[in-house]
Formats: sequence, structure tokens, C-alpha cells
Amino acid sequence: MPTKMLHIPTADGQADAFAAFPDGGGRHPGVLMYADGFGIRPVLREMARNLAGHGYYVLVPNFFYRHGPAPVIELPEYIGEEVRPAVFAQLMPLIEAHTTERVLSDAAAYLGFLTTQPEVGAGPIAVTGYCIGGLLAVRTAAAHPGQVAAVAAFHGPVGADGPRTLAEITAQVHFGHAESDLTPEALSELNRALDAAGVDYTSEIYPGTVHGFTMSDTDAFNPAALQLHWDRLLPLLGSTLANG
Repeated sequence: MPTKMLHIPTADGQADAFAAFPDGGGRHPGVLMYADGFGIRPVLREMARNLAGHGYYVLVPNFFYRHGPAPVIELPEYIGEEVRPAVFAQLMPLIEAHTTERVLSDAAAYLGFLTTQPEVGAGPIAVTGYCIGGLLAVRTAAAHPGQVAAVAAFHGPVGADGPRTLAEITAQVHFGHAESDLTPEALSELNRALDAAGVDYTSEIYPGTVHGFTMSDTDAFNPAALQLHWDRLLPLLGSTLANG
């Protein structure tokens, strides 16, 4: 599986990024993958390679690049409960500094870069994200309705911007929520907002999950839920992108 480390020109500098894509040449549909708050690390690179193996060019930007290249903060190999407070103490200022204005400026740069890569075919792209990356994926899809055909977000605060942002999405949507993040009542409220916005979506709570369930280097990891995530994500991409 070919991989690259790249630098994406942005309005504020250059974002380092990881890319994975199928072997054998040719051009492939593009997927912009937003990491969780812990950023680009072995588990994210493995997820990108896994997705690329299904026929996609996957670009994973370091969205905290303003604070340095990935890894922006030092991470243990396994992010267990005992180290989470110290890690989050370093992460929260970065998250708080990553304003909506920065997100949208960067998203335009990421999409512009992705669609001009020689391995990426013409046509729409997809955006997927995890944790805070799920919110970034939603904002990206809402800001680029003519370009983003699919958006998927997992254990992310996807409704944080309210109904107005959801109403701007024209992509097909899948939201996979952690049981610890969303009550059934909150899920119903979110889904009503998606219905009112006319979004083509699936939105569900993954059973028995806590926040971060896709990430195998954390205590939150749930192998069955990770598989369900692939079972939802791959058909979504297959039905909306050029190789579907």
C-alpha cells in the first residue's frame, strides 16, 4: 500500500498530512479523513491504509499544524485512562484555538489539495471523521455541498453547530454515535433536525459503546463497533463515489 507524507499549503502555512492509496497506479476517488483529537499516529495511519485498500485515495491532515507537525503532543503507545487527564490538559488549548474560521479556511485548502493529486480521479469526494474530526467533517460537507458527496462521522459532536449547518449538507450522511455520548432522546432530536433539513442520512447509536470506540490504542476501543463502522462506511462510499 503506497503511502506518503505531504505538506498542504494553507492560508496560515503548511499542514503536514498522511496519504494512503491503492497500488498499481491509476486514479481513485478521494476521501478526506479527519483524525480524532489525538491526531495522526499509527492507528490512524492503519485506518487510512485499510480504507485505501478498498480503492480510495485517503488524505489525513494534521489539523493542529499551527502548533507544529504531528504528533503535536507526545502520546504514549496506548492512551489508557491513567494518562488521559494529562493528555487532555495539553489537547484542550489546541481544540479551543481551532476556531470555525480556521476549520473552514483549512477545509478549502485540504479539498483543493486532495482533488489535484495525480492519483485522485475527477468527481466528488467524501469526508469522514472521528471525535472532533466528525464535527470538522460536518463543517466541511456543509461548506462544500457541490464537492462532497458523502460524509461520515463517528463518536463526534456532529450537532454542535445546530440545525443551520445540517441544513447546508447535500451529501449522503452516516453518523455513528457512542452510547455514552448521546441519549436516545438526543438522537431523536438530532434526527428530527436532519429530517427537517431534508438530509439523506442514517444516524444511530452503536450498541455498548463509549466515546472513542473506533480507536484501538485507547480504553474505549470496541472491535465489534469498529467493524460496524466499516460496514456502514464502505457501502456509503461505494454508492456515492466514482468507483461505486
